[in-house]
Amino acid sequence: MSLALVHSRARAGVSAPPVRVEVHLSGGLPLTHIVGLPEAAVRESRDRVRAAILCSQFEFPARRITVNLAPADLPKDGGRFDLPIALGILAASGQIDRNTLNEYEFLGELGLTGELRTVDGILPAALAAARAGRKLIVPLGSGAEAALARDVEAYTARTLLEVCAALNRTRQLPAAEAPPPQLTLIPDMADVRGQLHARRALEVAAAGNHHILLIGTPGCGKTLLASRLPGLLPEASEAEALETAAIASVSGRGLDPSRWRQRPYRSPHHTASAVALVGGGADPRPGEISLSHNGVLFLDELPEWDRKALEVLREPLESGTVTVSRAARSSEFPARFQLVAAMNPCPCGWAGDPSGRCRCSPEHIRRYRARISGPLMDRIDLHIEVPRLPPQDLRPDAPNGEATFLIRARVEQARTVQLQRAGKANAQLGQAETMAFCRLQDRDQALLERAIERLQLSARSMHRILRVARTIADLAGAEDIATPHLTEALGYRRMDRGQGQQAA
Repeated sequence: MSLALVHSRARAGVSAPPVRVEVHLSGGLPLTHIVGLPEAAVRESRDRVRAAILCSQFEFPARRITVNLAPADLPKDGGRFDLPIALGILAASGQIDRNTLNEYEFLGELGLTGELRTVDGILPAALAAARAGRKLIVPLGSGAEAALARDVEAYTARTLLEVCAALNRTRQLPAAEAPPPQLTLIPDMADVRGQLHARRALEVAAAGNHHILLIGTPGCGKTLLASRLPGLLPEASEAEALETAAIASVSGRGLDPSRWRQRPYRSPHHTASAVALVGGGADPRPGEISLSHNGVLFLDELPEWDRKALEVLREPLESGTVTVSRAARSSEFPARFQLVAAMNPCPCGWAGDPSGRCRCSPEHIRRYRARISGPLMDRIDLHIEVPRLPPQDLRPDAPNGEATFLIRARVEQARTVQLQRAGKANAQLGQAETMAFCRLQDRDQALLERAIERLQLSARSMHRILRVARTIADLAGAEDIATPHLTEALGYRRMDRGQGQQAA
């Protein structure tokens, strides 16, 4: 029977659904026809495959060739199916052993010489192949990425000829190997002079995975502080790192296998569009918020961002996922990131500075801050004012701040307590969990209610204040939330205080 079945994987968001490549040879005029909802790059594979087979010293069948990519309703794109199509043609024509094909899954683009070229989305395919119990053969350039999935038996090949030799059991392919991890120099908090209040807020944010907004004059150190936050976060677990690496793998921007355990830090320019943040395209790709998954997203000059671009952050900040829907398909990407935003207090940037150089009217300041919507501001846990440092603190002989590794030790200890208590960071607690784990004494509850009434806070803001207070208590090693913990949490709602005064 002139029929061969080859297993492969498509790309759909961060998943890798199975694709069965069915190749049938029949009589008639020589023709190669590919069905199964292929896009242009897949349809063009018939020419690449023909040249690769001939250059590899195999015979291309002079028959009618029908290639079916099943399931038929799943869109297929890219050159990832070149290798399985070529193997299917060779197996259907009896040039390689078709009995060994069921043990493997294949991914790879073919050059005209038979050379195998890498494709994106290798890591999700490797994880899916491991769950399916099959071996995986990928191009040599993709071997390091495939090896990150430790449960899969992955092999690499340079050419189509090497793959055929392995299937005919005349050659053993080398196993894919992950590169040794590379150490990256992490910016140290010791470089930050003064700013004790902001340093404390960063520690609280890192311990509980809270979102934070830094407000200060130009050059006061907002960007410097934001760049230090990734170093304070606990090391990502293997599951978190694999999830983040899978997003980078399908993004089309490449994945560095030697740095896959690092938490991402993304800082897009304020001219980025909403699509750049959320993701999109005819073939949906992840945006900046998904590329920041399990890491930090830094948005500088927050009021200068397009209003529509900022509003797309509202739902992901709550749900931790984003769904990109297009006419042809929709894809869901994880987006549980930690937001760090920075802004000036006014259009000129000097409102509140002791120098008195600000000439902005109260109306100008109000309109400037109104560029950030209330619902978005409501979702940011910590609002921190970063003052301008006196020149004496910037002297070369001025004492350095506390080092990152010391702060990180306290953060890890607090995060361990949170994981033992609820299995997640405090910022991710649901409403019922917040009510159960963030209970207050009667006098503290009365204090919170007075603050909510005075500042006109929403229920969401109240829950976020409770979670921040819970984090502060965890850092202090306290079992219950005390009055100092609650008052400190209330002190971090800087923008709410301004809005409450305006409302009064």
